Amino acid sequence: MRKEKLWRWLLSGWAQFGPGVATGIVCIVLALVAPDFATAENWQNLLRQMSFNTIVSVGMTMVIITAGIDLSVGSVMALCECVLAHIAVKLDKGLLIGVPAGLAVALLCGLINGSLVAFVRLPPFIASLGMMSIARGLALVLTGGFSISLLQAEGIDLFHWLGDGLLVERLPVPLVGYFPMPVLIAGAVVVFGYTMLTYTRFGRYVYAIGGNEEAARLSGVNVVGVKLTVYCICSTLAGLSGVLLSGRVRSVRPTDGQMWELDAIAAVVIGGTSLMGGRGSVIGTLFGAALIAILRNGLVLLRVSAFWQQVVIGCVIILAVMFDRLVRKR
Repeated sequence: MRKEKLWRWLLSGWAQFGPGVATGIVCIVLALVAPDFATAENWQNLLRQMSFNTIVSVGMTMVIITAGIDLSVGSVMALCECVLAHIAVKLDKGLLIGVPAGLAVALLCGLINGSLVAFVRLPPFIASLGMMSIARGLALVLTGGFSISLLQAEGIDLFHWLGDGLLVERLPVPLVGYFPMPVLIAGAVVVFGYTMLTYTRFGRYVYAIGGNEEAARLSGVNVVGVKLTVYCICSTLAGLSGVLLSGRVRSVRPTDGQMWELDAIAAVVIGGTSLMGGRGSVIGTLFGAALIAILRNGLVLLRVSAFWQQVVIGCVIILAVMFDRLVRKR
């Protein structure tokens, strides 16, 4: 009896803290085999790279908990960038107008996705797949297929600081000031997502819909409203990630965000969120995004080919899902 209780306690602990433990083990191994991995400069770059996927993955977590999926986040991200560049550079309106316009377009894409899923009852896979093609096509139409430089856009200095600078450059805050701005923004998004899912009625509704949509509807949950909201949040966060990325590189390409939807889904799945819905957490997703970023960073330091990096990441995703299913079945 005691062994059974101990086993259940270990399984419960792994379900909650497994992704964090796995991330810690990978960090220790890479620190031993790659001397440059544990340097402060490398960690600053690693956190900066990780922040963009983390922002997108928080929105994806909410969608997947409702038993949905959003394949359009990468294309919506690119469309948001191209809209802000078109308004800021080609129409010469500046980034203070271009950025809100780009985010508004991302929100509109989420509203369309949510409407197709909630009202028309299209499968989320089909609805978001169509939006993926539409958003990418519009991004190419706006730019003619060429990249747009933001160097001459009004407000580029502040924009670049948000995408690549350190807080200490503007505000000398002890310790926190030395974190890159994208990392701090990603941290705020994680806190937002965690608070929404853990401490609000909306979060309980999200889990209820993923667990049993019909039971949630019969219990009085506004299923349509919740689904619309999660898809809008997901697309808007994808747009925010695109805004920060374009600020970092000070240019926009219509091909930005390709395959980012797979990275976001991978982070969510590795973090323990069930693709069947009803179970998952933003903290798990954070560790999933961290594990992907750490693996890629470590493989680069070990001079592993980019092609083999994709193989490794794919194997990690499969092993994570297999192990999670075995543990929960046990």
